[in-house]
Amino acid sequence: MKNHLVRTHRSAEQFPRDEHLAWRIAEVATDQVEVAPETAEMIINRIIDNASVAAASLTRRPVANARAQAQAHPYQPGAAVFGVGGSYSPEWAAWANGVAVRELDFHDTFLAAEYSHPGDNIPPILAVAQHAGRTGRDLIRGLATGYEIQIDLVRAICLHEHKIDHVAHLGPSAAAGIGTLLGLDAETIYQAVGQALHTTTATRQSRKGEISSWKAYAPAFAGKMAVEAVDRALRGEGAPSPIWEGEDGVIAWLLGGPKAEYSVPLPGPGEPKRAILDSYTKEHSAEYQSQAPIDLARRMRDRIGDLDQIASIVLYTSHHTHVVIGTGSGDPQKFDPTASRETLDHSVMYIFAVALQDGTWHHERSYAPERARRPDTVELWRKISTAEDPEWTRRYHSTDPAEKAFGARAEVTLKSGEVIVDELAIADAHPLGARPFAREQYIAKFRTLAEGVIAPAEQDRFLDVAQRTAELSAAELSQLSFTVSDEVLARAPQLPKGLFS
Repeated sequence: MKNHLVRTHRSAEQFPRDEHLAWRIAEVATDQVEVAPETAEMIINRIIDNASVAAASLTRRPVANARAQAQAHPYQPGAAVFGVGGSYSPEWAAWANGVAVRELDFHDTFLAAEYSHPGDNIPPILAVAQHAGRTGRDLIRGLATGYEIQIDLVRAICLHEHKIDHVAHLGPSAAAGIGTLLGLDAETIYQAVGQALHTTTATRQSRKGEISSWKAYAPAFAGKMAVEAVDRALRGEGAPSPIWEGEDGVIAWLLGGPKAEYSVPLPGPGEPKRAILDSYTKEHSAEYQSQAPIDLARRMRDRIGDLDQIASIVLYTSHHTHVVIGTGSGDPQKFDPTASRETLDHSVMYIFAVALQDGTWHHERSYAPERARRPDTVELWRKISTAEDPEWTRRYHSTDPAEKAFGARAEVTLKSGEVIVDELAIADAHPLGARPFAREQYIAKFRTLAEGVIAPAEQDRFLDVAQRTAELSAAELSQLSFTVSDEVLARAPQLPKGLFS
């Protein structure tokens, strides 16, 4: 990996294009290096993972609405949309599938200077691959780039510190991945990356206070914008540049300011793109920083015994966890029994309470309104708080995989005065955890979430195709989706009409 210093440059400065971060990203995207076998295998795992969570969310209102919008844009050759047959304009297929994948907050994650869900790259890159008649090998190459670029940006550039949403790293990564997929030249990818960043930079209010369905829509929008940016760049249209480093660019006015510097690691020429191997998926449908606390709560249940005897619980954790999903956020909504699912998903206090009581976590039952409003749950929930511990913050930011941690230390004080303490650094499903996910676990997750949604024969067909992704011809790539019955689709709520029929 080579580190690139990125800072603001005045318009009057001489700043060659080949030193722009967007150009260096384009160089990575145009590198013809082969994808390592272990990277290709993990990409297939994540394709299965995305389909799993899309199946589980298929009949939820935001997903049904996004799907209806896509279905209003049929196109040939086009791309597939989860749940239904037919072909649709690729940017709208990317939109619908992106919402389905993101709705339940249940797919892969990478956390460093910034947060990310790099699996959000799959819907736009796959949609373009299907539309453009590319092979499974091409798709894997494109996805390796998408994961690499997003994760490398996340390693180096913190967005949330400046209240910018994390999808600002996704637009550029998806555009770069599409560039690799299509074999585009550096100039075209450079312009597409710049456009994608410019059109997908927004505030973090989508993940603050009363969190709405836009939390799921935001990455899908970024993917859609990446597809459209590539289309415009192919037609010869340009982007604001230098997009990151310009005097009125992203760094100067949206991030650290004119004097800020970032060191962005990117693969050198001929260096394989392996970043996906540093990411990790979720066993539980909750914000990633809740994964280890859920496992910790399940482990502590027997030691605590009678939960009515709890006086208070403090979760000592990293700055990120404390201020994003903990009491350090200052969000009263995180204690509101009538809060939206999206808000409860970002309340580690609620999640720890329910995991303690139930000893499990379920993507629907754990968030059900009647579950959130149970009096004993509300009582326990409001006894829980978080506190930042500098050591957990240090471990959160560590670049040593053996030290990096996203967990917490729980101190449970009983009414008797007894204090029960336990901690868990990483989730059980993490690559270094107690039960790391491998292909078997990804398939089991798919089977579990697809049960009652996708017919068994269709499950078998999809899993067969997905596991042969690297061998798929262009004609076969449209099969990398799934359909469900009309009866399943009818479970979605009645939708009001929009502008599109």
